[in-house]
Amino acid sequence: HKHFDRIRQATERATSLTSQLLTFSRRQVIEHKVLYLNGLVLNFDPMLRQLIGADIELIVLPKAKRGTIKVDAGQIEHVLVNLTVNARDAMPKGGKLIVETADVSLDEHYVVYHPEILPGEYVMLAVSDTGVGIPQEIREKIFEPFFTTKARGKGTGLGLATSYGFIKQSGGFMMVYSEVGEGTTFKIYFPRATEAPEVLEQIERPKEVPKGAETILIAEDESSIRELACEALRSQGYTIFEAANGEEAFNFLKRNPDQVIDLLLTDVVMPQMGGKDLADKFKIERPEAKVLYMSGYTDGAVTYHGLQGRDFAFIQKPFTFDSLAFKVREILYRKIKKT
Repeated sequence: HKHFDRIRQATERATSLTSQLLTFSRRQVIEHKVLYLNGLVLNFDPMLRQLIGADIELIVLPKAKRGTIKVDAGQIEHVLVNLTVNARDAMPKGGKLIVETADVSLDEHYVVYHPEILPGEYVMLAVSDTGVGIPQEIREKIFEPFFTTKARGKGTGLGLATSYGFIKQSGGFMMVYSEVGEGTTFKIYFPRATEAPEVLEQIERPKEVPKGAETILIAEDESSIRELACEALRSQGYTIFEAANGEEAFNFLKRNPDQVIDLLLTDVVMPQMGGKDLADKFKIERPEAKVLYMSGYTDGAVTYHGLQGRDFAFIQKPFTFDSLAFKVREILYRKIKKT
C-alpha cells in the first residue's frame, strides 16, 4: 500500500505539473464564463482557511459592486491557492492575509505609466500579506517560469508563471507591490464584463463518489482509457456501452434505435470519426441526451476540431475515477440559468 500511495502521489504531481505547463503555454483548455468575482472568492473562502493554518488571520473584503468578469472559475481558484500558499510561506510566525475585490476605473493618466494596459472599467482582486516581503532583485524574476526561492522539492517555479499566463488569457494583468519586512500585495485586474452573469445551480458534492443508474455510451480509441472509464462508471451503477471510435459508436446507435442513451462520453480526436462529428450525429438521433467531451490534447487541437465557442462540457485527461464520476453526475444534473 505504501508503494502504491507513492505512485499515486507522483502521478498527481505529474498531472498538476503538466496542467501548469499547458496553462503557461496558453494551451490549456479553459471555459470562460461571465461570473461574479465576489461569489468566486466567497465560495472558496473555506478552502483558503484550511490552507493558511490557525496562526494566520484571513480577512475577506468583497467590495466590488459591479464585479462581473469573464473567466474560467477553476483557474481563478488556481490563482487564489497559489497566492495564498505563497503568502502563508512568507508568514512563518503568523500574520494577516487579506483578500479583497473592488471596482476600478483606469483612465488615460494611469496607462501613461503602464503602457501595456488599456483604459477602461476593471474588477480588481487583491491578495495581501504581512509577511517578510520580496526583495527588488527577486520581484523582477517572480513571473519567470521555473524561478523559485523555495527549497528543492518544495516548489516547481510555475505557480506565479501559470497564474500570470491565465490572467493574460482572460484579458487582465497582475502587479506586485512589496517592501522587505512589511509584506506583499498582488493586484489582479480583470476587464469588467458587460454581459449578464451565468448562475450555475449549486451541486452538493457528497463525500462518497456519486452513483447513478443512467445509460452511457463511451467512444474512446485508447483502449486503456476506455477500460478505465468503463470500469469507473460501471462500478457506480451506470449501464455502459463502449466503442473504439466515432464510427463504431454511430453504427451502434443505428443498430439500436430504441436503446436509451442518457450521455455520450466521447474523445475529441479519434480515427475515422472525431468527437464533434459523432456528437452532431448523436444529437440528431438522441436530441434529449447530453454530451461530455474528453481530451488530452491542447487547446489548439480542441479548437481545430471545432469546439471553440460552443457550449460544451469537457473533462481534461488524465482524470481519476472520482473526478470522472463527479463530472458525469454534474453533467447529468446540470441546469444553467441566466440572470
